[in-house]
Amino acid sequence: MEDEIKFIIDETKEAMDKAITHLEKQLVNIRAGKASPSMVGSVKVDYYGTPTPLSQVANVSTPDGMTISIQPWEKSLIPEIERGIQMANIGFNPMNNGESVIINVPPLTEERRSDLAKQAKAEAEEAKIGVRNDRKNANNEIKKLDVSEDMKANLEIDVQKMTDTHIAKIDQIFEKKEKEIMTV
Repeated sequence: MEDEIKFIIDETKEAMDKAITHLEKQLVNIRAGKASPSMVGSVKVDYYGTPTPLSQVANVSTPDGMTISIQPWEKSLIPEIERGIQMANIGFNPMNNGESVIINVPPLTEERRSDLAKQAKAEAEEAKIGVRNDRKNANNEIKKLDVSEDMKANLEIDVQKMTDTHIAKIDQIFEKKEKEIMTV
């Protein structure tokens, strides 16, 4: 019986942790004000006939807050990298200087910042829904247990505390991202 209880609690915590991990991955893709290598993370390059992630064929860096520099390991890949960036449709116009590909990241407009903040909020809400669903599933499993009503109530309180902790963490992550987006 104790193993069953531990299993329910562990599974629930793991599921809630996954919701937070997923949120963090989603928020990385939402652009804040300054340039970041993750902005071109979705770019695929045709490398000898195989679509390959940009990070596997070039060194991606940000020399300053408004520039992404892509240094290919093979100079012959420069046209493919430019094509890959345009195909990814991420709103950047790549330029090459014969040695590397440079992307100037335009500053965000106030309206665009606001849209990105809304997008981040929607991702945070999705994560909260996931955590609440995990709580509901755990409570359903607890109801099925063959233990006293007091024990069930205590377990539900534990699950609620875990839920509150994870929701607070989601709020914290969102607030940090919102601040990052809205800072000019």
